[in-house]
Amino acid sequence: MIIENWLIVGLGNPGTQYDSTRHNIGFVVLDQLAQHWRLTFKEERRYQGWWAVRTSPKVYLLKPQTYMNRSGQSVRAALDWLKLPPTQLLVIYDDMALPVGRLRLRKEGSAGGHNGIKSLIEHLGTQQFPRLRLGIDQPPTGQETVDYVLGRFSPLQKKVLPLVVDAATAAVELALNRDLDQAMNTYNAWQA
Repeated sequence: MIIENWLIVGLGNPGTQYDSTRHNIGFVVLDQLAQHWRLTFKEERRYQGWWAVRTSPKVYLLKPQTYMNRSGQSVRAALDWLKLPPTQLLVIYDDMALPVGRLRLRKEGSAGGHNGIKSLIEHLGTQQFPRLRLGIDQPPTGQETVDYVLGRFSPLQKKVLPLVVDAATAAVELALNRDLDQAMNTYNAWQA
């Protein structure tokens, strides 16, 4: 069953200093979706983010510019304006609990220590919204978590990154065109 009017959010941090960092992989997937659908992002102050709209079926893309820890403000504003329930939201973000090259699509769940998702749960008042987690691996022994997530992918990780972004894009397309269950069955077992 195709549900129209999805809000797809990629999490990340604004500013060129964060481009291509592990924490911004949600932005990278949204950029690829926009390119695939021939959309252009524009600033939308009402949502404190960069915004693009596909008209048929209606899909909204949002890259919050509030910094990761306050992503919920931007997403809440967009959902309220669009009059969409959290179940028609799909959030794409990095996850240290998964190795690079793996994806996990879920219909709901906890924040799992991710500050962007904590902010969403706080602002939406629910954990019941779909999310697509992209593995970024654990930091090496001795490296601080913040330094790791705000760092750039290693040369080895960079080799599989295009495959991961392609798979994430395909998973989003399948979820939108078929259903989340089929996308979960197909991509949760996928590995680059």
